[in-house]
Amino acid sequence: MIDSNILEYKNLEPLNVSRETFPQFEAYCDLLKRENNKINLISKSTESQIRKRHIVDCAQTIEFIDENYDICTDIGSGSGLPGIVLAIIMKIKKPNMKFHLYEKSFRKCEFLIEVKEKLDLNAEVFQKDIFEEKNIETDLIIARAFKPLPIILDLAKKNFKKFRSLIIFLGKNKKNVLEKTLTNWSFDYKEKTSITSSESKIIQICNLKKK
Repeated sequence: MIDSNILEYKNLEPLNVSRETFPQFEAYCDLLKRENNKINLISKSTESQIRKRHIVDCAQTIEFIDENYDICTDIGSGSGLPGIVLAIIMKIKKPNMKFHLYEKSFRKCEFLIEVKEKLDLNAEVFQKDIFEEKNIETDLIIARAFKPLPIILDLAKKNFKKFRSLIIFLGKNKKNVLEKTLTNWSFDYKEKTSITSSESKIIQICNLKKK
């Protein structure tokens, strides 16, 4: 891997992301770009910035992930963002942590399975509509570019039998979204400004209750 590619991951080093993960990030980027020519996995306009816009953006959530967790569930995995990225990181940090990737598209699931097998990741792909699943058990729920926050919270409460926390990516209207959501929901949360965009935040939610 050339030095210019390594430099694009430099923001992850303070977050304890091992350099040993970088070659696997590169392999994943290659697979993403190859398959993106066949099916819509990521926006074509972001391919030239794939490391910052997708890999680093997803990987920074590692700061919120408790290494005591055993299962992380990506509820709208799509191309594997963020589930595959986190599985790559945890392959070094905690190999027995498992990632459940829910995606209803058959072709995207085929891609996820290929990535999982080629990179030897501790992940399981479910070709299912997460909204139709019941009594799911996990430690962590994570979602990126999936559904609006209130819909995700409703899904977590209704469809999951057990979970300890959620990690959600919020965009430009983050403050209004949180304030509006807190009129109907009660929860504790931590937040951090994204290292890839000052207009975005990542929040970790615990102790979720409907008002």
